Amino acid sequence: MSDATARTRSNPIAAATIRPEEAAHFGRLAEDWWNPRGSSAMLHRLNPVRLRFIRDGIDLHWGGDITERRPLAGRSALDVGCGAGLLCEPLARLGAAVTGVDAAPENVRAAALHAEGTGLDIRYLSGELAQLDLGQFDLVTCLEVLEHVADKPAFIAELVSALAPGGLLVLSTPNRTAQSRVLLVEGAELLGMVPRGTHHWEDFITPEELEPLLRAAGLEVVTTSGIGFRPDRGLHLSEDRALNYILTARRPA
Repeated sequence: MSDATARTRSNPIAAATIRPEEAAHFGRLAEDWWNPRGSSAMLHRLNPVRLRFIRDGIDLHWGGDITERRPLAGRSALDVGCGAGLLCEPLARLGAAVTGVDAAPENVRAAALHAEGTGLDIRYLSGELAQLDLGQFDLVTCLEVLEHVADKPAFIAELVSALAPGGLLVLSTPNRTAQSRVLLVEGAELLGMVPRGTHHWEDFITPEELEPLLRAAGLEVVTTSGIGFRPDRGLHLSEDRALNYILTARRPA
């Protein structure tokens, strides 16, 4: 058994926030996750956009040098809903000690094997975050996950519990608008850009609904950006939050 695989363990999946059918859906995509032309092609296109926002948020939060190649050196990071590690690996290259958690055991196995192949030391686990007892992290990321959970307030409480005082949360999710219904659900899935059954529009959450939940959990929302799409630009950070949005929030020290 490889070191990367040995660091991966499964835990019972609780019903509090994880939907078993959602975990099964994404688990079926595990082997194809790292294929930029496969079922996760949209995530591969989205990842550089999200990373730009995350890097800006890191520099703003910790007052770092924008030219520093490893701004997270000496800090810990947790990616919740990590899939097969598409965000965990860049966070590790930025210097963080990274832990990835996902609902699907198939995903964390694929993530661990890929990390081993790239020489990165990343810890991966599967299960309900509240049951894993991982402690607290300087940075918590949760991207394109909130729309899939069963209980959004409970899930946000789990994220906050995992965030150290003075820490930074980065969260992205589709907005519940007519535009997201047409482009993300009806269009992208019909055209095969996103696997069928990935999105359920009624589970999307608007910024006006999410931000009060974050404040009620004790966080301060710092920056928010839309993620838009144009045929001539592709996916990009935008002032328009109608399709998708990403934000940073801090936990007071």
